[in-house]
Amino acid sequence: MTQPPITLIGAGLVGTLLAQQLAQRGFAVEVFEKRPDPRRAGSIVGGRSINLALAERGLQALRAAGLADDVLQRAVMMRGRMVHARDGDSALQRYGVDDSEVIWSVSRGALNRLLLEAAEAAGVRFHFGQSLVATDFDRQRIRLADATGAERSLAFHRLIGADGAGSAVRAAMNAHAPLGERIEPLGHGYKELEIPPVHELPAAVAKTGGGHEQFALEPHALHIWPRGGYMCIALPNSEGSFTVTVFLPNQSTPDEPRSAQGTAPSFASLPDAATAAAFFREQFPGLLPLIPHFAQDYDGNPVGQLATLYLDRWHLDGRALLLGDAAHAIVPFHGQGMNCGFEDTVVLTDLLTAAPDDSAGVFAEFQRVRQPNADAIATMALENYVEMRDSVADPHYLARRELGALLAARAPAHCMTRYRMVSFSHLPYAYALQRGRAQDALLEELLQGSTDVTRIDLDAAVRLLQARLPLLPPLRHG
Repeated sequence: MTQPPITLIGAGLVGTLLAQQLAQRGFAVEVFEKRPDPRRAGSIVGGRSINLALAERGLQALRAAGLADDVLQRAVMMRGRMVHARDGDSALQRYGVDDSEVIWSVSRGALNRLLLEAAEAAGVRFHFGQSLVATDFDRQRIRLADATGAERSLAFHRLIGADGAGSAVRAAMNAHAPLGERIEPLGHGYKELEIPPVHELPAAVAKTGGGHEQFALEPHALHIWPRGGYMCIALPNSEGSFTVTVFLPNQSTPDEPRSAQGTAPSFASLPDAATAAAFFREQFPGLLPLIPHFAQDYDGNPVGQLATLYLDRWHLDGRALLLGDAAHAIVPFHGQGMNCGFEDTVVLTDLLTAAPDDSAGVFAEFQRVRQPNADAIATMALENYVEMRDSVADPHYLARRELGALLAARAPAHCMTRYRMVSFSHLPYAYALQRGRAQDALLEELLQGSTDVTRIDLDAAVRLLQARLPLLPPLRHG
């Protein structure tokens, strides 16, 4: 018996990858997306990050879809964090042990277009310019509206919401039966700026950037300018530019670090390019000259908001399910939002393939497996914001990092940094959170507040590590 088509709302990254994998397994999939087709109308939506960090979990999902090689050809390798101090010095902090453990900067728009083409080739039917305006779960019908406001009603058998943090499917499910939704704003926002390729910079500025060929900065790194309560980051793009993101509190508060002028920087206290440029000259003097269109970028680009979404329930029996940001939107500071969503698609596709006639059982099992991991990466992403904006320049953090690396080199089966577990393995996020905390506690015990790693008896430390912590499980599968 032929399965009724799966109705999927959202043709972003997670929705298109899920649709393609399901179609490859023989499911009929119809996707409805409120935006125009990005292959024809342009791919960037105001306020959304235009490049993303692709790590092992996301790569594994792309491998499952047969797309990893195509994506990597369009990506830029990032070996680690290039930390830029206030005095102008910079230092690379590697993510992994060598170039087999790197993350990749990918263009959101280019990746979305590639995934759309692959999904269509697999037989997925896309309907663009179709906004979900109403859902009747009792009758299992949805109502859609096009750009003119014209509406139509369609039946659905299984409805999947992959329509992002502002999910219309989630809103409809919550109205039908409360999901226990909690949205926790971070209180900080972000704004994007751009460092152009070297040939678009004045010669004197390009030389001071210290870059390579068409890049004004080291291309194989994620650049961070940590300043305590706020920071800038820059990710490389394949054509030689960098996407710069400044993260600031939305409002100034008394406990935020203050500038030389005595003000606590925030988007409220830096309302325009003139005030922001003065702030950048003080806090990011080496960065500002590399952004020739600073005024245009700052005044023209919106402030994006950051929040974490928690739900008690992700599904409505076997009729509807949420995944990706629609179920568990997180802040971007571990670079795992897309990777987590892509991992969702592999789990859900496997479950549906194994039990195509048991939607209720599949949806419940999907939440049981994925929700603890989504909660864990949400926690780690929030913690990583503090690490990125502050700890990467803190001597105690650097000592703990150095000691952890030494122990991992001597006892790799017992010690791996949490970042490596998250970014370069398939270990569950929940395991990485728990194991990382246990390892950090042991490192703190060994350091005893000191920043002098040379005083540690490494042989004794390894014995303690092996006695306290069990062997790490296999790091990868598939």
